[in-house]
This record gives sequence, C-alpha cells and structure tokens, in this order.
Amino acid sequence: MEPQGSRRIIHLGQSAMDRAGKTRRNTGRMSVVELTDLPQRLTGGERLLGLDLGEKTIGLAVSDSARRVASPVDTIRRGKFTKDAKDLLHLCTERGVGGLVIGLPVNMNGSEGPRCESVRQFAANLIEIAGYSGPIAFWDERLSTAAVERILIDEGDLSRKRRAKSVDRMAAAFILQGALDFLSQNARA
Repeated sequence: MEPQGSRRIIHLGQSAMDRAGKTRRNTGRMSVVELTDLPQRLTGGERLLGLDLGEKTIGLAVSDSARRVASPVDTIRRGKFTKDAKDLLHLCTERGVGGLVIGLPVNMNGSEGPRCESVRQFAANLIEIAGYSGPIAFWDERLSTAAVERILIDEGDLSRKRRAKSVDRMAAAFILQGALDFLSQNARA
C-alpha cells in the first residue's frame, strides 16, 4: 500500500456527458474542481463531506470546521438516486457542509475503469439532477476499504457483522482524511 502522502491528486478528466458530445448547460452552480482549488471555494467554517461510493452503500464522513480531522458519520444503503441525493443534501445542510470529496476507485496501475466512470457520473448527477451547488473534488481511494478492514481486524475486536456495518463510513473517513492531509501539506508548501 502506498503511504498516504504519496497518493496522487485526481485530475478532472472528461465527464460522461462531455464524452457523449453533449454540452453542459451553464446553470451558475458550482461544479467539479481540482482538490487544490477546493479551499478557495469554501467560506470559513464550512465542512467537507467525504463519500465512499460502493455498489450497495455510500459511506459518509465529515470534517471539522477547521478542515483538519475527518470523522465517520453514517452509511446510506443505496437505492434510487433521487432518494440517495436527498439524504446527502439533507446531511450537507444539517452538518454545515460546503463541499464534497468523493473517493475515486482508480486501478492499481493508475488507469480509470468503469467504476471511476460511475463515480464521475454520480457527481455529475448530483449537480445536474439533484441541484447540488457546492464544489466537488475527487481523491484517489485505492486500497482505502482494504486498509480500513485491516485496521478493524487488527485493532478493533469486532465481529465480521459489526465490521461490515462500519467499514464504509470508516473508508469515507480514510478518504477524506487523506484529502485533508494533502490540502494541509499543500497550504504549508
């Protein structure tokens, strides 16, 4: 596993809509931004919400208002997109969230496969369909779930069932903490 500090930043790339030749309408809403641009898009005290998008669940973690520490919050069992988006937007309002960091499941060789496309489409749908107006950035999530499972097995005396309930939100915290650490190091450089 790569050390947390050596992860590379995920660049935007093209969305599915762009590749399909469709033009995005300019709605005046925020959009997907580079992680390094995220702090400038937030006001003081706004938190970040980390997402670990799985096929069946969405793990969620939130930062503190200083954007230094990520804490696991919840796991949403995936269903219809509109309900999932409504739950996410409610949590954003409830927790004072100003931006999202979404884990991008890059292949071990650095290439992007179908799962990355699915994650990018989810972000596009949050903006275009659900009307999310904050900035969204991606963070390389390679091995995040495996790392969290290893920690829970080694250090947390949890049954397999209890591990399964907490691994998604813990993976979201792992992803968000990696992005926060990167932003903190970048700010000092």
